[in-house]
Amino acid sequence: MTSPPRADEAHPYLRAATAGIRHHARTVDRSVPPEPVDRLHLDVLHAHLTALHRLLDQLAEASRPPYPGAGRHLAAAHTRLWQATAEVHAAFHLLPSATTDSTECRPELLPEGPPVLTICQRHLAAGHIVRRKTTPSDLNRPPHTTACVR
Repeated sequence: MTSPPRADEAHPYLRAATAGIRHHARTVDRSVPPEPVDRLHLDVLHAHLTALHRLLDQLAEASRPPYPGAGRHLAAAHTRLWQATAEVHAAFHLLPSATTDSTECRPELLPEGPPVLTICQRHLAAGHIVRRKTTPSDLNRPPHTTACVR
């Protein structure tokens, strides 16, 4: 019989990703005017958000049968995270590009060249999951709030 992992040992890769985000946010020098965000920065952030989106999807599916209330909250978080991901994708296309002035989704024209998985391909793949599990009214519904019960 194995005992559950201690809190400081549980999910080390997720904890490392969180630490990386915190470190990145701390290293932004607030004493100088901020540099405008670039496409590469948003591409990496979008990759992080879509990975988190997949994780929330899996956790919601696993939690829903035994704990329907928790599953519903995780599904709501999944929906809200998709909204944030969609906004990052839209912002990516509003940034200037070295090769085109168009804001349409044309991965082959990205200044970095077409990587193996472009932001647009990644976004379309995540959007497929959203369309399978979320209705348009869910995407437009304001977030719900509940009291924290411990």
